[in-house]
Amino acid sequence: MIFNSNTMQLHFKDALAYLTFNRLSELDNIKHAFSTRLGGVSTGEFTSLNMSFGRGDSDENVTENYKRLCSALDIRYEDLVASAQDHNTTVRRVGQAQKGIGIYKPKDMLSVDGLITNEKGVALVTYFADCTPVLLVDTKRNAIGACHAGWRGTVSRIAQITVQSMTKEFGTDPQDIIAAVGPAIGKCCYEVDTPVAQRFIDLQLHESVVQDKGSGKYMVDLLLTNKQILMQAGVPESSIICSDVCTKCNCDLIWSHRATGGKRGGMCAILEIV
Repeated sequence: MIFNSNTMQLHFKDALAYLTFNRLSELDNIKHAFSTRLGGVSTGEFTSLNMSFGRGDSDENVTENYKRLCSALDIRYEDLVASAQDHNTTVRRVGQAQKGIGIYKPKDMLSVDGLITNEKGVALVTYFADCTPVLLVDTKRNAIGACHAGWRGTVSRIAQITVQSMTKEFGTDPQDIIAAVGPAIGKCCYEVDTPVAQRFIDLQLHESVVQDKGSGKYMVDLLLTNKQILMQAGVPESSIICSDVCTKCNCDLIWSHRATGGKRGGMCAILEIV
């Protein structure tokens, strides 16, 4: 396995591997990470660090995987709170009272693709396997947000909605946000048909977001789309970092739905104020 990135670092804690953004690692008030496929206890098509409940892996295996990742990150397993993703645009404010939901407590909402908080010791968890993670850090108000932007969430502007939710709940000025986008499937590998491509074209963003391949096939740039949406939400371009790690190209390291034909586990993003 060869890992090359100008935006992210690959870390190992014993056999467990995880990724971090260089820019976010410079902030001493947060912890963050993206899990990989390596270092867990899951077997079969979930081998080995599967972070997704409900895909057929045992809850015991997924729980142990979370405990191992938390140990590597020095984050308390008890502080995790997870989204309940369904490719929608619901953003939920969470705090101490919600800790454990979606991890060791049952989900209490059916649709949550974004989480925000301004409380220390509340670790936001969102899930991915080609879709785009978006992590937001308000450097002035000490608040954070994390959202899951699949293609449906992306064209519905969930990244912008998450920024707006932080403004409403915490008084966040988008100019104070540092945003990290990805890792996700890159434009190199994300081929879609005309109906999906048209949804991106309708956003009227930079023309390079969609590339026409002919015969009704298009290549779409999820990361650039989310970056442009964040810029329209008021986040400075210089404060938005897009991952250069394509999930499909790096499917030996990171879970990719397309590379595995859907027979897979999932990775998670974790973001916490400390």
